[in-house]
Amino acid sequence: MTDRKDDKLWGGRFDRGPDKVFDEFQRSFSFDHRLLPFELAVNRAWTKALQGVGILTGEEVEQIHAALDRIDDRIAATPAWIAESDAEDLHHFTEKALVEELGPLAWKVHTGRSRNELVAADFRLFVMEAAASMQRRAAALVNALASQAEHYLGVPLAGMTHMQHAQPILLSHFLLAHAEAFSRDLARLAHAAESADACPMGSGALAGCSFPVDRQALARDLGFSRITANSLDAVSDRDFALDYLFALAGIATHLSRLAEDSVLFASQEFAYAILPDEYATGSSLMPQKKNPDSWELIRGKTGRITAALLSLLTTLKGLPSSYQRDLQEDKEPLFAAHDQVAAMLEIAAGAVSKTQYDTDRLRRVAADPALLTTELADALVRRGLPFRRAHDLAGLIFREAERQKRPWTELPLEDIRKIAPEVDAAALAECTLAASLARRNLPGGTGEEAVRAAIDLLKTRLSKRGATA
Repeated sequence: MTDRKDDKLWGGRFDRGPDKVFDEFQRSFSFDHRLLPFELAVNRAWTKALQGVGILTGEEVEQIHAALDRIDDRIAATPAWIAESDAEDLHHFTEKALVEELGPLAWKVHTGRSRNELVAADFRLFVMEAAASMQRRAAALVNALASQAEHYLGVPLAGMTHMQHAQPILLSHFLLAHAEAFSRDLARLAHAAESADACPMGSGALAGCSFPVDRQALARDLGFSRITANSLDAVSDRDFALDYLFALAGIATHLSRLAEDSVLFASQEFAYAILPDEYATGSSLMPQKKNPDSWELIRGKTGRITAALLSLLTTLKGLPSSYQRDLQEDKEPLFAAHDQVAAMLEIAAGAVSKTQYDTDRLRRVAADPALLTTELADALVRRGLPFRRAHDLAGLIFREAERQKRPWTELPLEDIRKIAPEVDAAALAECTLAASLARRNLPGGTGEEAVRAAIDLLKTRLSKRGATA
């Protein structure tokens, strides 16, 4: 066993120090030092609260704040200080640093508070800041998609369901579909920030502070809009972290779907998109290769983000009320997920912005008459047939064309009329790519006017969110 360390925050009750292996095992400073800026901010606010109840004088608060400023400066100037510290956690590090600066005065700072509420406050502040940062990155991707949609407006695309050609749409409509998904992610990020926006300081270890500190003032000083309602819940609540991880998992899932489409579109089989050199790699063996590694890595990293969410859910599911040390396991997966998604969004925005599309190829494929078979059924409906009957007749006409090994639009009119006498030349004239797209100008549709309006609406929504890049 090791000798007891006198500078520990909890050692007075113990005769012997912790086992060396356990002591290393239970430390968290290697990752929770990331919360130090928030820890210092909480210390500044808390000392003001202690002044308000007569524990600290105004002069002492000034000394402590000056010391906290020096610590902040030293952290920025000397990264090795963090790397070489033997602190147990960020709270231990901060108190040790204050003791070095102030001597016994530093021991007053922890009056009336617990590490349980401290880490909850630090973590909430981190999530609020992280969610705002992630909103900016997600907005940059939405703007990149909107810009490409604007640039390629009017270019058709063979729309697909079940990975089979279905109906013609605009490439811009396809790009905006992805933009809409990321717009929902912006809403989820905003919800995560709002969920974190409650100050737990004054909750103590679980029962509340024994000194009548002004919790509302504490919240204002730290940038929270409200205080937590229950001290027992406040020290153990990690729903805000779950909300943020859920938002990140949603972003990653949408990025993975965008990545899948991008990989397919860049393949020789589709040949719709031209991979930008800046976001592709080559082969160590095959000189001709240009691989979509940026998109493949984004798609591959999505599992790590989902795993982070599941990790925290699993940690929380069996915990009794109040703070448990298991909650130390909340930060590493969230930090890692945050960093990964931030990089994924930045790379995706860059890749989307620099991707070029082969418009001639897109037009040729979208002009496949098979995609216009639904137009034939609709033309028959406009001539009075029930849709189910029109659908059957259009299918029979398409099958006859397959039998003759020609596009259905090249069948002689007399052959078509043998199957569906209602079809005339005017009906066939309605079954063109241009007519199909023009007919879908209702809000949310793929017609050019509708898509142009959708781009404008998307930009307006981003502007109202303050999320324009």
